[in-house]
Amino acid sequence: MQRRLSAILSADIVGYTRLMELDDVATLSRLKSLRNDVVDPSVVSHKGRIVKLMGDGMLVEFSSAGDAVRCAIEVQQGVAGAEPYSPQDRRLVYRIGVNLGYVIVDDEDIYGDGVNVASRLQSLADPGGIAIAEIVHQHIGSDLDIDFEDFGCHSVKNHERPVRIYMARFQGMAHSRQWPVSVNDRISIAVLPFTNMSGHPDQESFSDGITEDIITDLAKVSSLSVCARNSSFVYKGRAADARQVGRDLGVGHVLEGSVRTDGSKIRVAAQLIDATDGRHIWAERYDREFEDVFALQDEISKHVVDALKASLAGSELETITRRGTNDPQAYQAYLTARSFFNRGHEAKNMTAARSWFEKAIGIDPSYAGAYAGMADCDSYLLLANDPAATYGGIMINADKALELDPGLADAHASRGIANFAVGLRAEAEVEFDRALELDPTSYEANFFRGRNCHAQQQFERARGFYERTIALKPDDYRAWDQLRAVQVSLGLQQEAMQSALECLRLMEREVAEHPDEPILLCYGGCLLADLGEVDKGALWASRAAAIAGDDLRVLYNLACCYSKLGKVPEAIACLERQTEGSPAYVTSVAAWMKTDSDLDPLREHQSFLVLSDRMQALTVS
Repeated sequence: MQRRLSAILSADIVGYTRLMELDDVATLSRLKSLRNDVVDPSVVSHKGRIVKLMGDGMLVEFSSAGDAVRCAIEVQQGVAGAEPYSPQDRRLVYRIGVNLGYVIVDDEDIYGDGVNVASRLQSLADPGGIAIAEIVHQHIGSDLDIDFEDFGCHSVKNHERPVRIYMARFQGMAHSRQWPVSVNDRISIAVLPFTNMSGHPDQESFSDGITEDIITDLAKVSSLSVCARNSSFVYKGRAADARQVGRDLGVGHVLEGSVRTDGSKIRVAAQLIDATDGRHIWAERYDREFEDVFALQDEISKHVVDALKASLAGSELETITRRGTNDPQAYQAYLTARSFFNRGHEAKNMTAARSWFEKAIGIDPSYAGAYAGMADCDSYLLLANDPAATYGGIMINADKALELDPGLADAHASRGIANFAVGLRAEAEVEFDRALELDPTSYEANFFRGRNCHAQQQFERARGFYERTIALKPDDYRAWDQLRAVQVSLGLQQEAMQSALECLRLMEREVAEHPDEPILLCYGGCLLADLGEVDKGALWASRAAAIAGDDLRVLYNLACCYSKLGKVPEAIACLERQTEGSPAYVTSVAAWMKTDSDLDPLREHQSFLVLSDRMQALTVS
């Protein structure tokens, strides 16, 4: 045996077990082709040595850190382009970790701390991404034309000191999903949606609400790193193995449970699982009266904190037990409102949610979260040109929420959306930054912060916020569509194509469930045109036009669709209708038209230039 300094690349396929269960013969065949066509040639060209293959994984040794990282990038770019038309959930995607350290060489195999750290880096990498140790980052310096993002220090099993990790960002990287990882030495956990065992679909909002509040409670504990609500809710309605969830979400622990209601009785069962080995750490069953729902949530959160042996700093115990209301009926109305809000941002959902938030306030006029909820709904309705939603009304409700609870990120996000809608870019940025400071996992703050940058032609910054939005809510076709648009503006055609394919996959699933939703059809028509399926795109556009009515937001998106399809008169006609909107709406649309890449085919047409000038004049007046 001998000891030497080597660069070690560790890689495995994301979700390989699931893919083998779906079709083991085809998956194994595709993996072999990928290795023959992409992986092996890259390793050889960068002077690497494949030490061993472990099913879907591999360990490769290099003499230099630069060669190892170059090989990793080439592999990821090659893999990203190898199956461009496969469904996103069926693609073979690698995670790769690269370390530089001493290894023990025994015959053809290698062991030691350097290998262990590389394996840990690989488990923390984004699907389609590369995680490197700080020592690798120092060695390659600025030799490679790659951006790196500092992801903090992470503990490594059997390694004395935490390792600082950098995530590589490079052209051609597959942005399939960027999972939250634990930060520094915080304990990481995902809370899966509690199952509704009541047998009544209308109780779904209650079981989801219990889950969301536990996530919120645990997120207030500084020693915990809690997976965002939108990421863990991907598993709603699915049988999920805790170990796979841990690998997917980059967490060490998983909390799951069920809720059963029967009249005034509530039964909640919860269990905490070690995601590394599937071992049960703690489990409990709670039987309570409905009026004790708040004490029940407090107990569950405190028991989880105790089971994780997490430390509570300062007044954190008081913070996690502080509720926005003490009235169970107001809480029930609030949960129903959140259920409608989370179904999608269409006007009908926002209107229903707003009504329930208003009922919660009627029961408890000091319910800060309900005021913030009304502001949230009105922000979306303002963007949809709903005459009942006003900038002033949003600010009044958001200010009331902040007066009652200064730490509500949602209220700041709503203020930001309202400012964005009326073209107050700087003011919107301040509010979004404050919201993200209070809650970095806020969907609204990340998405609309991206749109605010997008509207100012800050495409690279917008891209970053859209990617964070996708990390929080991977199945959100809107974020994928906006990411595609900024990638087009940045000239990243390959990445834009990948985003378009993923966006279309998500939209086709949505259209199957909601065939008469015109916004979906408009978005889909644009993407189909981009992907060369013009006839199908035109069919989707005609279906959208038939049910668009006078909805200006639908007509704007229909204009984008017509623009992509080369139907200039139809596109201009839809854009002409935008001048009928409220002043706030016209201001928002006029600003967006300047940067919307979907309208690029129209920009040289005289009718478009005249209309743009007219809309700009309306915003000034």
